[in-house]
Amino acid sequence: MDDTSNNELISQLEENLKCSELNWLLGAGISYDAKLPLMYPLTNRVSNILKINNFKAFNNCLSPLKSELPDDCHVEHILSHLGDYIALAERSKTKQVNIDGKVFSKDGLELIHHEILQIISDTIRSGYVEDGSGNVIEEGSPDSPIVSIDAHYNFIEVLFKYQQAGIQDRRKPVNLFTTNYDTLIEDALALNRIPYWDGFSGGSVAYRTVTYGDTLPLGGQRANIIKMHGSIDWFLCDKGYVWRVRSNDKYPEAAKRVLIYPQSTKYIATQQDPFSTQFDFFRSSLNSQAPNVLAVCGYSFGDEHINNEIEVAMSKVNNKTVLLAFVECRESIPECLEKWRNSSFGKRVFIATTNGLYVGTDGPYKRMETDYWWTFKGMTGILQNGCEV
Repeated sequence: MDDTSNNELISQLEENLKCSELNWLLGAGISYDAKLPLMYPLTNRVSNILKINNFKAFNNCLSPLKSELPDDCHVEHILSHLGDYIALAERSKTKQVNIDGKVFSKDGLELIHHEILQIISDTIRSGYVEDGSGNVIEEGSPDSPIVSIDAHYNFIEVLFKYQQAGIQDRRKPVNLFTTNYDTLIEDALALNRIPYWDGFSGGSVAYRTVTYGDTLPLGGQRANIIKMHGSIDWFLCDKGYVWRVRSNDKYPEAAKRVLIYPQSTKYIATQQDPFSTQFDFFRSSLNSQAPNVLAVCGYSFGDEHINNEIEVAMSKVNNKTVLLAFVECRESIPECLEKWRNSSFGKRVFIATTNGLYVGTDGPYKRMETDYWWTFKGMTGILQNGCEV
C-alpha cells in the first residue's frame, strides 16, 4: 500500500474519534501514570498486606485459592474463586466448605472477601508502584497519597474542550465505560466542570437510582460514566441499597462493604446488584445501526465477558460500530483482536499498537518509528493534535 493510502487509513482513525456517537472503554492501563497498580502488582499488594494483617487468612485461604488457579491469575480471579466457595457454603447444609483441608464457614469467607476488598480500596486511594520484579518503588498512605490526576485531567480537557469544538451541538453524551475502581475519571470531569451522569443522586453521600432495564439519559449532561467493575466509593448495605460514600464515613450503614466486582454469586444474582445494569448499558451502546464508535484504551482484552459483548454486537449484520483499540502489543496482537480483524467485520476494526496501525487485515502502518499513540498520553495527543506527525 502506498504512502497516500497509508495516510488515509491513519486519518480515518482521527475522523472516527469525532463521531457524534462516541463510547470509551478505559482499563487499568490509563491509571498507570497516576501511580495506581495494574492487576498483578495489586495482587502482590493484597497478598503482602493480608500476610501482615491476617496471616491465618493468607496461609489457610488465600494461598490455597491461588494454588487452585492458573499461574497467571490475579486478584479478580481470586475474588471470583472465593465468591464461588461462598456460594457453595451458602448452599450447603452446614454452611461450611473445605479448602485445602481447612474448614471455613460462609461468614468467615465473607470476612476474608471483605478484607481483600478493603485492601484494594485503600491501595487505590493511596497509590502504589512496583518495579518489574515486584519490588516496591513508591507507596502512599491514606494520610499521604501519591496518586496523580494529571493524565486523566488532560484527557477529559482535550476530549470535551478541544476535540468537541464544532461538533458539541450534534454529539450525544459521551459514554465513558471503565473497569477501574478509582475515581479519577469522575474527579477529572468535575475539575473540568463537565456535567456528567453516573446513576447516583445526591452529593458527597449519594444513592443509586438506576435499575436494570433503564436506558442511559440523553440530555442535561455531556458524559455518562459507567463503572463496570464497581468503585472504591461504592458500598452495599445490609438492606441491599448501593451508596456512594466518602472515605471513612460511618454512615449510612455501619456494616458496609466496598462494592467491587466480582462479588460472591449471591450478590450478583440480586436485582439490586449494579453490575448486570452496567453491562446492559455497555451492550446497548454497542448495538447501533447508526455511525457509532467504541474507543478502547488501557484495556488488555483479558475479560472474556467484555470481549464477548463486543464480538456479539459487532458481528451483527446491520451493526455499524467501529472499534478503535489502543493497545500495547510488542510481540503479538491480543488473540481476540487478531480474530476480529480477520472476521467479517474486520474493516471496522482499527488497532493502534506499538508496531503501528492495523485496519482489518492490513497493516501495520507507522507514523514514525517511535510511536506511543497506543498509550493514554499518546492517544490524548491524537485527540488534541490529530494523527499527523
